[in-house]
Amino acid sequence: MVPGGWQGGWAFDAVAAELRRNGHQVEAVTLAGLEPDGPVEADRPPNLDSHIDQVAGIVDSTDGGPLALCGHSYGGMVIAGVADRVGDRLDHLVFIDAYVPADGDSCWSLTSDHFRELFVAGSCADGRWVAVPDGLDPRARPHPLASFVQSVRLGGAAGKALRRTYISGGGWPGSPFVTLTERLRNDPGWRVHEIPVGHNIARRDPSSLAGVLNGL
Repeated sequence: MVPGGWQGGWAFDAVAAELRRNGHQVEAVTLAGLEPDGPVEADRPPNLDSHIDQVAGIVDSTDGGPLALCGHSYGGMVIAGVADRVGDRLDHLVFIDAYVPADGDSCWSLTSDHFRELFVAGSCADGRWVAVPDGLDPRARPHPLASFVQSVRLGGAAGKALRRTYISGGGWPGSPFVTLTERLRNDPGWRVHEIPVGHNIARRDPSSLAGVLNGL
């Protein structure tokens, strides 16, 4: 499970606990640079490739069995890149109110003007790290700007056999995912679920999210 911007693996704590009670093995990842004690190298922020490398390494270290990769928000960029590298190890991709990129897309290119303005304003202090927006959990940490603006490179290695699910948080104000959700509803290659509680589904309704994931 890969969290969205500014958040760590803790964002999935309640969801992971419920899935484990149902017999699943779960690893909720804290991406490089988002460590609770701060980034290891503040002057060298990780980019999208760094995060893809990190999660791909975790996938490579797993022991067989059906494997689902879940990404929330920015995490959708990461899991798409991981699937392109190690798609033969995966059974299912789950995008949780997340960006679903094509080759050459970035979080910057896919998001709304509101979030682009937030990225710029949040990084004005040093041009490297995007400050935590108001209203997030106190455990949230500044997010590396480079990972938001780097384009993903996808060669199509994920394959058509990989199952794909999209879980929408509904049409919350300012959501950049409304058009995407409607497009995927009409795509036979996707299953779409809706948990209309807003963007941070894992924090706002972990039981419903765990229920959907458990039934996939």
